Amino acid sequence: MVNKVILLGNVGQDPEVRRLDSGAVVARFSLATNERWKDKEGNPQTNTEWHNVVVWRQLAEIAEKYVKKGRQLYVEGKLSHRKYTDANGVEKYVTDVVANNFQLLGSRDGGSGGSGFMPSAADEPAKTNNNGSAPMATAPATTPKPEEVTDAAGDDLPF
Repeated sequence: MVNKVILLGNVGQDPEVRRLDSGAVVARFSLATNERWKDKEGNPQTNTEWHNVVVWRQLAEIAEKYVKKGRQLYVEGKLSHRKYTDANGVEKYVTDVVANNFQLLGSRDGGSGGSGFMPSAADEPAKTNNNGSAPMATAPATTPKPEEVTDAAGDDLPF
């Protein structure tokens, strides 16, 4: 089974960062992606989709320092669905993109944010190489528990 999301868009607002009692850090921000096309009459059309992005631990700390509203961002992660009850007792359903890495690409207006600087979760503080760039910010790799590994031959995919 695969649950993978790749987005390239503009950050909608500065990350909202929380530090939990457990010591974990979580950051949330929105990311806008645009689809552009021309209609039958040749008029340009745009559809903007908004995505809720969540990053944890070291990635959240990097996002707090470097991710800003309007910044162009490449995000890789997975979809996560959750539900909660609001203050009025109404159940709400939310889909988040839980990012396991991201790359800073530039600002919305193409200004000075386009330096290509990409902080790394492995570098604290983030360091750059000789050309002023650093590796993509990536969450630490996790190894699945043996009970989570399944035999691919047992799936029901048609290929």
